[in-house]
Amino acid sequence: MLELKNICFTREGKKILDNVSLTLDEDKFYVITGPNGSGKSTLAKIIMGIEKQDSGEILYNNEDITHLSIDERANLGISYSFQQPVKFKGITVYDLVCLASKKFLTKEDVCQILTKIGLCTNEYINREVNDSLSGGELKRIEIASVSVRDSKLTIFDEPEAGIDLWSFDNLIELFKDIRKNTNGSTIIISHQEKIFDIADKIILLKNGKIEKIGNKEDVIGSFNNKRKKCCHEGCINNE
Repeated sequence: MLELKNICFTREGKKILDNVSLTLDEDKFYVITGPNGSGKSTLAKIIMGIEKQDSGEILYNNEDITHLSIDERANLGISYSFQQPVKFKGITVYDLVCLASKKFLTKEDVCQILTKIGLCTNEYINREVNDSLSGGELKRIEIASVSVRDSKLTIFDEPEAGIDLWSFDNLIELFKDIRKNTNGSTIIISHQEKIFDIADKIILLKNGKIEKIGNKEDVIGSFNNKRKKCCHEGCINNE
């Protein structure tokens, strides 16, 4: 479905991604994780076309999309949920969800969608998507709008950011529903173990390179063991 070939990206003299090659299959649920600064969000933005790699190729369903724009990639069925949600002055929550779905939705339909991400529908459905909403509220609304697009590849960049614990539990249920009922693949950038539990595969990035790909036990166990080893060696070196 999606193939990245030797993706490199440098910013202000620092190499963020270093020859990243990756193949993602259809109808799978992936989580990309790793330490801060490992290149996770940059990789997601390159897939969507928000950032442009310095070198390397991107193939989507065997089509070279390396030089396609964001709109062109969206038209092919790729969706993206930002870590920092976009605001839309003058557009209501109901309008935004309907626009994202590209079909007519009743207010009852939208209410059911909002309930899934933990929002009281009567309070939100007619509100504008603007500064009157908190960061967590905007995040949940954006996740709702992305979830109804029925995309073939959906990317969520740290969807848990700014969301309270109760809403996070609702978010997990939404992702379970997406995994079960959506014909498409999902990529989530996350550090949360509850999201790891849903994944078919976890991709561990470190220092701009893919460190490991596998299930939760393999990848997280490997990461934690290396972290413990590094901490131990640091203690020895400081003695």
